[in-house]
Amino acid sequence: MNAWHKEITIALLLFVIVTIVGGITGWFLHLTLLLVSCLLIHQVIQIHRFEKWLGRMSGGAHPNVSGVWEEIYYHVYRIKKNNKKRKKKLGKMIDQFRQSTEALPDAAVVLGANDEIEWTNKAARDVLGLQQSDKGQRIPNLVRFPEFIRYMSSNDYSEPVIVPSPVNNHITLSVRIVPYGAGLRLMIAQDVTQLKVMERMRKDFVANVSHELRTPLTVLKGYLETLQDMDDGDSPVLTASFHQMLGQTERMQHLVDDLLLLTRLESPQKKTACVNVPELLGEICREGDTLSTKRIELSLETDSYIMGDEQELRSAFTNLLGNALKYSPEDSIVKVRWYKTNNGLTLAVEDQGEGIAKSEISRITERFYRVETKRQKKVSGTGLGLAIVKHVLMRHDAQLVINSELGKGSCFSCHFPIKRLCH
Repeated sequence: MNAWHKEITIALLLFVIVTIVGGITGWFLHLTLLLVSCLLIHQVIQIHRFEKWLGRMSGGAHPNVSGVWEEIYYHVYRIKKNNKKRKKKLGKMIDQFRQSTEALPDAAVVLGANDEIEWTNKAARDVLGLQQSDKGQRIPNLVRFPEFIRYMSSNDYSEPVIVPSPVNNHITLSVRIVPYGAGLRLMIAQDVTQLKVMERMRKDFVANVSHELRTPLTVLKGYLETLQDMDDGDSPVLTASFHQMLGQTERMQHLVDDLLLLTRLESPQKKTACVNVPELLGEICREGDTLSTKRIELSLETDSYIMGDEQELRSAFTNLLGNALKYSPEDSIVKVRWYKTNNGLTLAVEDQGEGIAKSEISRITERFYRVETKRQKKVSGTGLGLAIVKHVLMRHDAQLVINSELGKGSCFSCHFPIKRLCH
């Protein structure tokens, strides 16, 4: 017999006894009321003892009781014991987490919903100058760089922000925010000083080499053109050699020009103006039509201008149109469309060419990366065109979206934000 059945049986027996005694003595109501009162007082006493036992934080043994209350004490005691084991296990896990994050070379800061500091590791205290006593302080009040404050308030953490260390101006930090949980965020600050130094050295090297190559290439091209003009055509080998040398020299010159353009695009933007995009696209398409026998179909659905650098935009749009013409059949149409949306302005260049595999789309904007496919004719190029497009769009707060399907063509869309609209 379980505890509940036992309790109910005892209560029924007591009620039967009270009924019999009450029937004999005539005090049925009095005895019934007395029985109910005693049962209630007993339960109140048990509840009071139970509440006092629950209030004790220690997991001591429960009081010596019987019946249903013994079962209740046992179940609660077992739950408390399991919770204590679980709490101890979680405590060990938290200690291990803290020890591992303390050993991390990158600074880690746990932030609350209002940017207040919940926890920091040793690296954060070293490179960000945070102290144990800063817990509860808002991180923008302690790291006061304008770029960092704008990054925190933007709520757009898709890209890291680069700031100097508050304790050492010679240290450069890449700070990234990772949201998690209910309003919590993890801030990771990585020391990228060496990477930035190497990147600056690479840019300087490319710029210097490109400048140094420009002069000898110009001299070579000039002499080759002179020799080609002097060639009377008597020697086919000599004529072919002049033609190949001149072609390779021009290819090298285009490569140097693209490298110099990329170097300039990586430097801060100096000046912007309101660019007449419809007129610019008209000029680019007319120039393209002279080389491609009227293959370009231009659709200007808006006369909007955008704020930017006209030469940079010309380079980006020319590269997109040039790629569409090169990688599509000579009898196919290339559609160029300039239109306005609710979110901004878009330039779409659509071709009916060979298309790009999905696995390649994420890489085609890398420098010198070219998709390897079997073509009937060789397509010349430096492999820097789409890299230039990407950098130009980044400098204009724009985004390049590529939709392509093998064998059916591609559509390259440049999405400019509405804040760039100037006319």
